Amino acid sequence: MKKNSCYFFSFIFFIISMFLFIVGIKFGLVNMVMFMEWEIMNLNSSSVCFSILLDFYSFCFMSFVLFISSMIIFYSNLYMKGDYNVDRFIILVVLFVFSMMLLIMSPNLMSILLGWDGLGLVSYCLVVYYQNVKSYAAGMLTVLSNRVGDVALLLSISWMFNFGSWNFLFYYKNLEWNIEFKVIAMLIILGAMTKSAQIPFSSWLPAAMAAPTPVSALVHSSTLVTAGVYLMIRFSNLIYMMNLNGFLLFIGCLTMFMAGLGANFEYDLKKIIALSTLSQLGFMISTIGLGMPNLAFFHLLTHALFKALLFMCAGVIIHNLNNLQDIRGMGSLVVQMPFISICFSFSNLALCGMPFLTGFYSKDLILELSLMTVMNKFIFIIFFMSVGLTVCYTFRLIYYLMSMNFNYFSYHSMNDEGWEFILPMMMMMVFSVFGGSFLGWFLIDTPEMIMLSLYMKFLVLLLSFVGGWLGFELSNFNMLLGSFYLNNKNMVNFLGEMWFMPYLSTYFVNYYPLKVGDKIIKTVDMGWLEELGGQGMWKYFFYLSVYNQDMQDNNFKIYLISFFIWIIILVYLILY
Repeated sequence: MKKNSCYFFSFIFFIISMFLFIVGIKFGLVNMVMFMEWEIMNLNSSSVCFSILLDFYSFCFMSFVLFISSMIIFYSNLYMKGDYNVDRFIILVVLFVFSMMLLIMSPNLMSILLGWDGLGLVSYCLVVYYQNVKSYAAGMLTVLSNRVGDVALLLSISWMFNFGSWNFLFYYKNLEWNIEFKVIAMLIILGAMTKSAQIPFSSWLPAAMAAPTPVSALVHSSTLVTAGVYLMIRFSNLIYMMNLNGFLLFIGCLTMFMAGLGANFEYDLKKIIALSTLSQLGFMISTIGLGMPNLAFFHLLTHALFKALLFMCAGVIIHNLNNLQDIRGMGSLVVQMPFISICFSFSNLALCGMPFLTGFYSKDLILELSLMTVMNKFIFIIFFMSVGLTVCYTFRLIYYLMSMNFNYFSYHSMNDEGWEFILPMMMMMVFSVFGGSFLGWFLIDTPEMIMLSLYMKFLVLLLSFVGGWLGFELSNFNMLLGSFYLNNKNMVNFLGEMWFMPYLSTYFVNYYPLKVGDKIIKTVDMGWLEELGGQGMWKYFFYLSVYNQDMQDNNFKIYLISFFIWIIILVYLILY
């Protein structure tokens, strides 16, 4: 039954994804957009509508989400084999995908919020899936960090109440500098920053690795974290009109740089790949900040392909090593797991932007076009150093997994087991090699004219080679490097712990707000509000009604007492 449910959802998602991709190509070729709206209710001239926007972007992204989901559900069948709650897991994954579909199709902030909150709720359920203390802590950090963005989106919805509709598409024609539109744009950017884990909300992304690896593959490739980037692409006109793209560029570059440094000092396999996702999200946000939302969408799709494959490979490696995630315990996997090693290397090289792999077509184009834009020296240095750091941690990872001696058990059994692992990974590898050039034909309708000097043209390639060499040298743990690590422990801790952001966010997002909330509940909700609010009023009226009832019963004693009290009051008032 459980196996059939995996196969069923995988097959259905695959068929729908192929259909949506063909329809999306048709829409793109004829430049067609379909807008559907259903008015649910009308309240004081504000219509609450459920809207659907179908164009090339939404069809293309939905097809990619469904294709990757179909491969991951198929892969989960063997990965989650020993779990008694596989059906629950598959249902949660399907709900996750449906929430993402709703968000992609929505041009309306109200329906976007449904998909947005659906993603947040289901992601919490998946992060705490293993039901241990570490998972609960990671789940709380994830859900509370994302609630900040949810509140920002709610505030933008309430602000758009002034305009009579939540369909942001209706306002593009009338956009002009207006403080109200600027407030809406800032709130939406805040929401996107929390969902896509930009600084200072970055710490939840590596913490969310407590979820099962198939969930990590889905979350980090095409769903949860890409929702913020997709929202930025949809609202790009508003952002450029309000001159907020410089802020996006700064935040994206800073996130990229921080994640690249952190990944070079990390030893947890899943966290290294999570930090690489964070780095690429910063790259996409920077691209939007540079004024290239179409290329950001191109990189979003290509990144989804090779990142899903990278997590699938990591999952098989962890599965074979009895849940070991420390890369120092791995080594020489190319001898024992040749197919997995080939897939892992291909996806890693695509992440680096090696020529003629998927990542190259989007990443190289963005970097070369960024050299033709106007940016200051600080952004230029951070932007291109981050690209070098990407290659650095990638080659470090390849060296630890493929070249070093095997450092785990002396007796072990490792192989490329299970066609349910191999088949989806083979499909993903084909797309990780050819997907970029294939997508380039559809997404870039006119060839980009790039005019650069010879030095600038070779800058990206030079950075890749220098980054790869540095990654290899950092992996060779010689005496000089050992002394560097030991003599600079504070700096290594600072860089390796994401600039201490997990501690800060744990205290400022989790600890102190929850403590303050506890005090408020005790002193206000269960304290003064009880006395002055509903309970206090109830007690007061209850005693009054009892007193009135006694008076109505003509109790002579009470009548006499009240009579004398009134006489005393009257005498007092007359005399004084």
